[in-house]
Amino acid sequence: MRRLRTPLFPLGAALAATLTVGLAGCSGGTATAAGAAAAVVPADVPPAALSKVTLHIGDQKGGAQALLQAAGLDKDLPYAVQWSTFTSGPPLLEAANAGAVDAGNVGNTPPLFAAAAGSKVAVVAASQQGPAGSQLLVPSGSSITSPQQLKGKRIAVSKGSSAHGQLLLALGKAGLTPADVQITYLQPADAFTAFSTHQVDAWAIWSPYAPQARLQLGARVLEDGSDGTANGYGFTVASRAALADPGRSTALKDYVVRLATAQAWARQHQAEWAATWASLTGLAPAVTRQAVADQDTRAVPLDDTVVRSEQTLADAFTTAGQLPAKVSVAQYVDKRYAAALAPYTS
Repeated sequence: MRRLRTPLFPLGAALAATLTVGLAGCSGGTATAAGAAAAVVPADVPPAALSKVTLHIGDQKGGAQALLQAAGLDKDLPYAVQWSTFTSGPPLLEAANAGAVDAGNVGNTPPLFAAAAGSKVAVVAASQQGPAGSQLLVPSGSSITSPQQLKGKRIAVSKGSSAHGQLLLALGKAGLTPADVQITYLQPADAFTAFSTHQVDAWAIWSPYAPQARLQLGARVLEDGSDGTANGYGFTVASRAALADPGRSTALKDYVVRLATAQAWARQHQAEWAATWASLTGLAPAVTRQAVADQDTRAVPLDDTVVRSEQTLADAFTTAGQLPAKVSVAQYVDKRYAAALAPYTS
């Protein structure tokens, strides 16, 4: 893990007003579902008290930290932020469960595996991106032209990631089960190497790795999530310990509002976001431009539509024997920040 201490820019007057309203709302001892039992939401602390708070945020390459910086929302926060970078969502949520990070952003599948493992985390905000960014790739020159031809083939995927969910649904749509293929669980960097050296026959992956493989390796898209195999949801997931702490819970409210604001900015400034993403990560500008076009991320309400979609995905994993236990998604949803996020999700 790489840790960076980053002070978090004075917002414009309109945004500052929105944040002030957000910090003032949803306080008091209301109850919300998170895990096996409802969690009591602590009252917000006053802004002056936030100077003593440090949020430990888990991130992925070109993720929240880069987006906040690109949108100019990473400076002069009333609290401190310590960033930790992870290769994918599952290890990030393992760290959240262990108390090493307070929150982080992941795809649609990592929270399901965390819930099945009884992790002490809860989903507190949702976003959605274009499902075409979730892709099942085959190498240049591959003879595979349909998902049905994956039977008996080696497929790389990060276990418990959003790509794992897409792969499961893509196999089911093709009339296959996980037992019909050879799934090789690899983190993205290792999977990129295995894919480029033809150690695997296919790779289920997301942006920016998918456009990187297409542009640099000539990979071909066998199928993407626009066919119904990906719902495009992403989530901010927080540890229950952080949510039970008044200071960190209040700071997290500000953080999720800033992130939703940055997502709205990125949709209107795709060229600027792509350029900053490239400069901060070392990715080729052509890769980040395609990744931005693929994603088109926006904040969405953490509502029953999202919960039902995630429950369908969880049930598919359970039926396929890919989850160690049945998951009730609703028990891992905490809607305490819904009012603060409403201006960005309506």
